[in-house]
Amino acid sequence: MNLKEVAEKMKSELAEVIGRKPEAVTRLYKDEKGWHARLDVLEVSKIPSATDLIGDYEVLLDNTGSLVSFERKGMRLRGGVVDGDK
Repeated sequence: MNLKEVAEKMKSELAEVIGRKPEAVTRLYKDEKGWHARLDVLEVSKIPSATDLIGDYEVLLDNTGSLVSFERKGMRLRGGVVDGDK
């Protein structure tokens, strides 16, 4: 799989489990455990949209593309400032 295919697979697999569609893949890399990614998911939609709550998920797919694990690492306001890599 190429990076675009892996990113789409990550979004699809996570959406199936949590019931919400990820908006963006913010990090993607491969190592000996498989494919790792961070995904942004709209958790709560608000008006104005800058106050939407965005979940930050860490996802792992094995080398065959099967979901191994996921974890919500935090939440933030869409319009909020994010400090580096937490």
